[in-house]
Parts: sequence; C-alpha cells; structure tokens
Amino acid sequence: MSDKSYLDIVAGYEAYLERYGDNYLGVGWTKGPEYADVRYKVMLEAVKQGPPMKTTLLDFGCGASHLYEYILRHHIDNIEYTGLDLSERFISLSRKKFPHLTYYRTDILTDDADLPTFDYVLMNGVFTMRMSLTHEEMFEYLKAVVAKAFQKARVGIAFNVMSKYVDWERDDLFHLPFDTLASFLTKEVSRNIVVRHDYGLYEYTVYVYRHPSDPVGRSHEPEQSL
Repeated sequence: MSDKSYLDIVAGYEAYLERYGDNYLGVGWTKGPEYADVRYKVMLEAVKQGPPMKTTLLDFGCGASHLYEYILRHHIDNIEYTGLDLSERFISLSRKKFPHLTYYRTDILTDDADLPTFDYVLMNGVFTMRMSLTHEEMFEYLKAVVAKAFQKARVGIAFNVMSKYVDWERDDLFHLPFDTLASFLTKEVSRNIVVRHDYGLYEYTVYVYRHPSDPVGRSHEPEQSL
C-alpha cells in the first residue's frame, strides 16, 4: 500500500488496551474469553499433524500473546511460538510476560528482511476490524499482508474476517463476502483453501496451504473434469 492508513488499526487496538487492560476486551473482542478460546482453537486447527517435531508458528498481530496463553493452558507442546506485532505497546507487554520467547516489531509491508520463515503464520483479529479505513482500503491492506505472510509460511497461513451472513454489520468491522476473498486467494496466493464458517461466531476463518491435502498419498496432478 502506498500509504500507512492501516496504522489507524494499530492505534485503535492500543486504545482498547489502554482502556481495558490485558484481557479479551483489551484486544478488541466484545464477548467473554470463552469466545476468544473458540477462535484460538480454530486457528490452531490449521496446523496439520506432521512428524514428531516442533512446528514453528508465527502469531502475526500477536497483541498480548493470548494465543500463546491458550497453547500453555491446553498443554500443546509441539509448537514453537514466535510473536509479531506493529504495536510497541503490545510487543513490550508480551516481552514482559514471556521474556523467553522471540518477538518481532515489524511492518511486513515495508521491511521484512529480518523476519525468518515459519511452518505456519496465523493472523487472528488482524482483518476483523477496519476502524476508520474504507472497505476498499481494508481489502487492499488484507491482500497486501496475506501475500507477504504467505511468502513467510512453508506450509500455510490462517486468518479470519467478519461474515456477511449476520443480522447486522457494525460500521467499524470488516465484513467480506466469501467469493470476493476466494477470487483473490485462488488467483494470487493459492488454490488450496479451506473456509471455516462452522464455529458459531459471526466471522469465518480461512486456511491457505501451499500444497493440496493428500491424506491417502494420491498424485498431486490435477484431474480434468467435465
């Protein structure tokens, strides 16, 4: 993106932190921690089971590292966690809470030279709230960040947006139609996508993989069909 209007989103989340502190309200969610836990569960289900070794994971837009707290509470021991955020306030808070972890304060759109690759990049809440950005500006931001994040993922990425299938739409949230997002992803990122709209919240989560799922070892050559 030519400008940095997306920094308004960062400022908005920092305002939530200032007002509510280190909890689900402080990262912009309006319902209780059980709803946040549903999101963490769905995000982590993007991780495919592989060999018995650590899976490297970048929590992109890590905020106060609540995803890592979920990992600890649920004794998930096969994930090597790293956090990234644009906000100095959130990065400082996360580093204070978990000094043994690696955190990056990096704008992936302007400087990602020092950012390594990971097996997975998860982006929870990065694209759900657009603050003062227009719908078009927010979609351009999503496209730019998703393309960059996919470059840093060896296996795949996951992110969520607000659903269009709701009773009403809040003006500062980002409600994106399935087909609009799928058209972008399949043309510019990867055809290997999974859409999760099955977990009871007014949003959906998308998994984007580099390779097709192949549980029975079939050839990856695409088949032509009538």
